Amino acid sequence: MASIERLPSAQDFAHVTDWVFDLDNTLYPHHVDLFSQIDKNMTAFVAALLQMEPGEAKALQKQYYRDHGTTLRGLMENHGIDPSDFLQKAHAIDYTVIPADQALGEAIKALPGRKFIFTNGTVAHAEMAARALGILDHFDDIFDIVAADYVPKPAGATYDKFMALNRVDTTHAAMFEDLPRNLVVPKALGMTTVLLVPRNFEYEFAEAWEKAGDEQDHVDFVTEDLAGFLRRLI
Repeated sequence: MASIERLPSAQDFAHVTDWVFDLDNTLYPHHVDLFSQIDKNMTAFVAALLQMEPGEAKALQKQYYRDHGTTLRGLMENHGIDPSDFLQKAHAIDYTVIPADQALGEAIKALPGRKFIFTNGTVAHAEMAARALGILDHFDDIFDIVAADYVPKPAGATYDKFMALNRVDTTHAAMFEDLPRNLVVPKALGMTTVLLVPRNFEYEFAEAWEKAGDEQDHVDFVTEDLAGFLRRLI
């Protein structure tokens, strides 16, 4: 099992030629809390669609997230919604809360090989967030929920589609994520896996991690500072 913080040597990643990054709470840190805006928009969408009170809509939204991987997937399967309408409304947010991160940009640019964003959001959302960070130009491509036919991570078929489309050799690839469950498949495929955790390893996360025990064997490395982690590799 990986400990709460496990940092690498450059040699641990010397074999990596493809670098795959989740977006939300990974490329930008957890404390930016961009998701609170998205979460509010999703709750409003569910409430308007099903004529529910906000509290009831939020509970259903979270249930769909747990049961289907994303709220969107649950709404599509249970209510036949137009995914493009949902995604547009969900991501109608203020991206100016994301601070530019020059250090992260320099670290990503210096990595040898190709760099990808692999997100359960949209290309437009990823572009806006990455542009705010000042890192967009350092990526070769963005694979989003539309390219995944609206089947979100952690579905194995979605990883397969991403790998095939980009001809990724998983034994020479690394995956960076903020959700441990989204690293299970990458690890099984032979990727080196890195978990991004909240700054200062917030108590609730740390407690949950400790309770998880050997279930976290699919996580190779853990960090709260992506830029600092990447600098160790170059």
